[in-house]
Amino acid sequence: MLKLFALALTLVAGAVHADDTLHTDLPLAYLEQTQADARNAPLVIFLHGFGSNEEDLFGLKDALPSTWTYLSARAPMPVDARGYRWFAKKPGDGDYDGETADLQRSARLIEDFVTQATAKYHTRSDRVFLVGFSQGAIMSYEVGLRKPTLVRGIAALSGSVLPVLKAELKPDAALSGLAIFIGHGTLDQALAYASATRANEALVGVGLKPEFHGYMGMPHTISEAEVQDLKAWLENSLK
Repeated sequence: MLKLFALALTLVAGAVHADDTLHTDLPLAYLEQTQADARNAPLVIFLHGFGSNEEDLFGLKDALPSTWTYLSARAPMPVDARGYRWFAKKPGDGDYDGETADLQRSARLIEDFVTQATAKYHTRSDRVFLVGFSQGAIMSYEVGLRKPTLVRGIAALSGSVLPVLKAELKPDAALSGLAIFIGHGTLDQALAYASATRANEALVGVGLKPEFHGYMGMPHTISEAEVQDLKAWLENSLK
């Protein structure tokens, strides 16, 4: 899957410079941008796609609110010297799916990461967001829909709800406070646009109200328009 560094994004640099140190004090290695006093600031956690790493989505922060805290986590499973994944894909030609043990292990790591990061940066769970691309979007669904009290919202960029999770979804009062952003290109060659429409239908079916954005002609990537829509969604979710 494509790395964000290869995408044609025009991003405006924020007022705060990120720390380029790889931090290892939480369950997943991560990059950080924060303020001197981050207490109660909204917290955005980026989850990258297959074969990428923590550097990939971190550049999105430059187009998002400069006073928020941003963490970009590294997936636990190496693919090569610079690339990682959240899970191995199940073999076969059916719907895109992941190995159950990998999904469960990565979900636990992300859940622990979110819990500990929320405490470390002195914020509240209702001010925490997961923003994932591709496999990272899939993991955002896996964590956010199964543990909705951990976060305020999830943004799934070019992702999908995997079959097992979709089969287990049911109306639940705990889901009522979960904000969801879905963004997907109509020409996505890795995860078809139908993955997004099916996810949207499944979520609506259990009483959720995703904010859905389809991007005409966009492949498996992130556009500047999507980043601006994401920014507006993040800000509106805290109103």
